[in-house]
Amino acid sequence: MIIHTGMRTDIPAFYSEWFLHRIQEGMVCVRNPYNPSQVTKYRLSPEIVDLIAFCTKNPAPMLSHMDALKPYGQYWFVTITPYGRDIEPNVPDKEIVMEHFKQLSKLVGLDSVGWRYDPILVDPIHSVNWHISQFEKMARTLCGYTKTCVISFIDLYKKVRKNFPEARSAAKEERMTIGKEFIEIAGRYGMVIKPCAEENELEKFGADCSGCMTVKTFETALHNRLEVPKRKLNQRNGACACLLGVDIGAYDTCSHLCRYCYANTNPAFVQENRKKHDPNSPFLIGGEMPGDMIHEASQKSWIDRQLRWEFLEEGEI
Repeated sequence: MIIHTGMRTDIPAFYSEWFLHRIQEGMVCVRNPYNPSQVTKYRLSPEIVDLIAFCTKNPAPMLSHMDALKPYGQYWFVTITPYGRDIEPNVPDKEIVMEHFKQLSKLVGLDSVGWRYDPILVDPIHSVNWHISQFEKMARTLCGYTKTCVISFIDLYKKVRKNFPEARSAAKEERMTIGKEFIEIAGRYGMVIKPCAEENELEKFGADCSGCMTVKTFETALHNRLEVPKRKLNQRNGACACLLGVDIGAYDTCSHLCRYCYANTNPAFVQENRKKHDPNSPFLIGGEMPGDMIHEASQKSWIDRQLRWEFLEEGEI
C-alpha cells in the first residue's frame, strides 16, 4: 500500500522527528479531519507499506535520516516556486532548497523525485513573462536531477479566498501561454510537464495529463508492478489517474503559512495546533482523547511478487 504524508501538511519540514519515531515504532494514529473522534491506526511495517509519498517545500530536515527510509519505496515531490516572503513567508531560500533537491535526488534516484512549480499565480508582479523567465532559471539548475515537473494554476478554495483575497484565477490565454512555454523549456532540460488537475488543455503542447501521482509513477519508483485495489482507483472522478490513498498528516499544522494554501484556515490555528504537537505521540497533534474510537486499518502490500519489473519494462516500454 501507499502512505502519503504531504496532502495536509509538510511533515519533512516541520515534523521529521515525529515521523522518524513513527517509523521506529511501526505505527501511526490518524484522526478523520471531518469526524475527529474517528481514529485510524496504520501499521508502518515495510512488509506492508510499499512506498511512502512525500510532498515538501523543505526536505533538508530529513536528509541526514534517509537510512531509516531505506526499507521503503519512496517518491518525493519538492515544491520550488520563485515567490517572495509576501506570499511564502516561511519557506527557505529557493537556492538552498534547490541544492537540497539535488542531494535528495542523488540519494533516492531520478525515478523517485519530482519538482512541483505550483500553484502558478498571475498578477501585475508575477506576470506571464516573469513566470517563464523564473521557470527557465530553475529548470536549468535542476537539469539532470529530475525527469518530472508538475504545474498547476491557483485554485480559489474558500480558505484561499479568505487568506489571499487579492488572488485571481489565471485566464485561459495565460494558462495556454505559460503551459506551452514551460513544456518547451522543460523538454530542453530533460523534463516532462505534468499538469495537476488541469484537465487536458495542455496535452496538445506535449504535456503528460495522466496525473502526477499515478500507479505508473509509483511502479517506476519501486521498479515493481503494483496490484492496486479497484476502489483506490479513479478517486478524482476522471479528473486524473492519481492514486491518493492514505494521508497521515493533519490540516492547520503547516508553518510555511503560504497564502495560497488550501490546508490552513489561518495562522492562529496553526500556532495553536503546533503547541499540541508531541514528537513521541502516535498522533501528529495531541494524543488519545476521551471518546476516541480507534480502529486498525486493513492493510496489505500491493506489490505483484509474480511479475518481474524487467519483464514489465520490456513489455511496456
